[in-house]
Amino acid sequence: MREALEALVPRFEQANGRTVALGFFSGAVLPVKIREGTPADLVIATPETIATLVADGRLVAGSRVDLVRSRVGVAVRAGAPKPDISTADAFKAALRAARSVGISRGPSGVYLMSLLERLGIADEIQAKAVTPEPGQRVGSVVASGAAEIGIQQVAELLPIPGIDYVGPLPDALQTEIVYAAARPATVAQPDAAAALVAFLTSETVVPILRGLGLEPA
Repeated sequence: MREALEALVPRFEQANGRTVALGFFSGAVLPVKIREGTPADLVIATPETIATLVADGRLVAGSRVDLVRSRVGVAVRAGAPKPDISTADAFKAALRAARSVGISRGPSGVYLMSLLERLGIADEIQAKAVTPEPGQRVGSVVASGAAEIGIQQVAELLPIPGIDYVGPLPDALQTEIVYAAARPATVAQPDAAAALVAFLTSETVVPILRGLGLEPA
């Protein structure tokens, strides 16, 4: 959501005369920050994370609003040959042929590991996996040459310099990761948070989201 929020929030601020402070955390760190009491008027995360924080009493039950859907794609280092990933068998062969594979620590990485189990190559790929540090994207390890091929959400691959986007996973293997907003139990500015959610789900933002590799939820 970083690129989407950095593109959209200034428009919201200008139209509404408000100032929004953005804090970005990895999927693993965000729940910890919320449990520690980091102040927020709105939390944006996956539905699974939101459900966990609702159960913990940190977010308000029933306040979740789905914002975007994000698909998973593949990238290689800029100028490198692009592998065939048009079918499930071709994607499997591309991963097996690669010397190293970049895998995220976030939702796309969790999904990919379950997918590799399904394809029967989890142990083989795990042995040559390159996992970025928290907050670092797969595209960066592909750009540096540490990983020959990388798999992550399309919206997280497209902004990274030094890589070539190959394409989305084939339909038979694709997933859509949802990002949603929810209200913390300690919200200080509920009206402002609601106005931001309304803006982020408006028709106005759809072209911008699609240009970033996201689809409105």
